Amino acid sequence: MLKFQYILIALLFPIFLFSQTEIDSLLKELDATIDNSKQFHNKKQIEIVKLIELQKITSSDVQKYEIYEKLFGEYKFYQSDSAISYARKSLNIANQLKDLSKINNSKLNLASTMGTLGMYKEATEILNKIEIESTPEIKGTYFGVCSSLYLSMSDYAATSQEKNNYVSLTQKYRDSSYNFYPKTSEPFIIHQANKLLAEKKYDETISVLQNYFSKIKNNNTDKAVVAYLISQAYQHKKEFEQEKKWLIISAISDLQLEKKEYISLRSLAYIMYEEGDIDRAYKYTKRTLEDALFCNARLRTFEISKMMPIINEAYQKQNETNRKQLILFLVSASILSLFLLGALILLFKQIKKLSKAKYEISLANKQFVILNEELKIANEKLNETNHTLKEASLVKEIYIGRYMDQCSIYISKLDQYRRQLNIMAVSGKMNELVRAIKSDEFIEKELKEFYNNFDKTFLSLFPNFIEEFSSLLTDTEDIKLKQGELMNTELRIFALIRLGISDSAKISEFLRYSLSTIYNYRTKLRNKAAGPREDFEADVMRIGTNKE
Repeated sequence: MLKFQYILIALLFPIFLFSQTEIDSLLKELDATIDNSKQFHNKKQIEIVKLIELQKITSSDVQKYEIYEKLFGEYKFYQSDSAISYARKSLNIANQLKDLSKINNSKLNLASTMGTLGMYKEATEILNKIEIESTPEIKGTYFGVCSSLYLSMSDYAATSQEKNNYVSLTQKYRDSSYNFYPKTSEPFIIHQANKLLAEKKYDETISVLQNYFSKIKNNNTDKAVVAYLISQAYQHKKEFEQEKKWLIISAISDLQLEKKEYISLRSLAYIMYEEGDIDRAYKYTKRTLEDALFCNARLRTFEISKMMPIINEAYQKQNETNRKQLILFLVSASILSLFLLGALILLFKQIKKLSKAKYEISLANKQFVILNEELKIANEKLNETNHTLKEASLVKEIYIGRYMDQCSIYISKLDQYRRQLNIMAVSGKMNELVRAIKSDEFIEKELKEFYNNFDKTFLSLFPNFIEEFSSLLTDTEDIKLKQGELMNTELRIFALIRLGISDSAKISEFLRYSLSTIYNYRTKLRNKAAGPREDFEADVMRIGTNKE
């Protein structure tokens, strides 16, 4: 059983949620309608002014009667005094026309408005004087006015006996009017619904009215009446959310059509009061009272005046509660503001300290960056020095080894050359001896071999020397090698410079050229430098430095 209840609640909850959302939406529309009441008032006035202006230029009594009837319709639920005035004017015109149907119709309009104003005696006298049998086409309207009049009288009867009598008359005339309206007409449907409601057939009432409601146009004053009757059926069924929904719909229609004599908004105000929505209850009651006073609907004013003090008292209490809450809120906000101010002062001090610390850190970082740059430069210089030392050590190691080998070879060659000369001297070959001593062939051969060994050794240390050296020149014509050459004189000069021998005198001695020749070679190639001339030999010194 408990499980079934949970399932039922789960199924009904979305329906309830949708219903609540729909009601909230309708309440917002109602509030907007009240707030924009001037717009609807202006629209109503425009329609009335059009009819008044039309009446001024109309000379025909028949047309005047029709305009007065329309003005009566505009004022009927808007301003009772004006409605009575135009009902009397139409009655005067009808009397002039001697049209009994128009006369009786005007009297019914006059009686119905007097009933609204509580002028029951006057209304009853008018109704009793109407010879309805002479105008059977308006019997339904006649009985309907009688039914409405006695229903109003029953609400304000002094004794239960009188009340019962008026209720009985209400039902009698309602049943009579029910039989004289066409079954598809609006009055027939409304009277049928009233009859079903009185008979407590609430579901049938709702079915009839909701089917009819969907067909009613928005500018039809019966729309609010039908919605109100539907709400009453739901009230008797104790479906209060639906009752509230249809009261809201009825109130919206009343206000948008600028009706001043109505029940729905007053009934809705009381529901809002019971639900604790005092602001809306006060707003709706105030608007209802203003409209009743404007319309001069004395009975509605009396009904509202009984309810207004209760809602007004609740509204004042709520305002007082709100005022106390506001004072409490302001005091709390002031205290919190003081705490916040103190916190902001502390925060400001902390920010100042933090800003100062950030500034000091920034200065330290700048100094640190400068020191890092200096350290980087020093490391680069140290690496360069280490590389130079490593390179010098390698050069020394290789060249010393080659030098010792070369010296040993030269000693052996000199000893062999000495023995050859000795043999020539002992064997008496003096002419050959003299030729051998005078010949440069031996020296040239050894120099050639010496330079070839130098070239091989140097290029083993700097294998890309020729390519890198060429990249430093704009014109490489002077360093082009002949077939079989490893290096030529120009390359050897700058090879020695790369090894650290930059003195032209030492270079000239090494290469066995004059000092001026060496100088000329150096100047010639410096003039062909791709970069600045003064940096050319320094660039040569950096050849091969990227080598691991």
